[in-house]
Amino acid sequence: MNKYLMAAMILLVASCGGGSYKAPRDLDDACAIVKERPKYHSAMKRAERRWGVPVHVQMATIHQESKFIGNARTPFRFALGVIPMGRQSSAYGYSQAIDSTWDEYRQETGRRGAKRNRIEDATDFMGWYMATSNKKLGIPKSDARNQYLAYHEGRAGYANGSYSTKTWLVDVAGRVETRSQIYREQLIACRRN
Repeated sequence: MNKYLMAAMILLVASCGGGSYKAPRDLDDACAIVKERPKYHSAMKRAERRWGVPVHVQMATIHQESKFIGNARTPFRFALGVIPMGRQSSAYGYSQAIDSTWDEYRQETGRRGAKRNRIEDATDFMGWYMATSNKKLGIPKSDARNQYLAYHEGRAGYANGSYSTKTWLVDVAGRVETRSQIYREQLIACRRN
């Protein structure tokens, strides 16, 4: 096969296969995110209709977990500061779902082809997870702080209060709650405009 034809085929496959996983330009403005990435808003609205988890709670959690970067991964661990030991966890994608929880979601919802780096699947996962936390733990779906704690620690960890000794995590959950309220107010304002 001609080397130019081979190069063209590789370029074509590469351009079709991947996606742009860059974060939106202004992560502090919900209206700017929605305007720049209407697909994100559609996915979150769909998850809100299906699971009852408000868009602003989803947005604040995604902001904290991946900064809206679709192929986000946890950092590598190093032994002796230089020997790579693998990633900190299997968390991946917009929602930073770990392998076992993602597999549970796909099995329970029948969404076998769901991918963590697709916003539609990531928001549906988040809605499913938070709706289940509401059902099992009684956490209101609009309670971004406690939903985030259960999301981060897992439901069993949340039920056992594992977060109570992690002041850094309680602080992060407070920031998620604050961002959620800011996003909520911004989304209301941009709907009016």
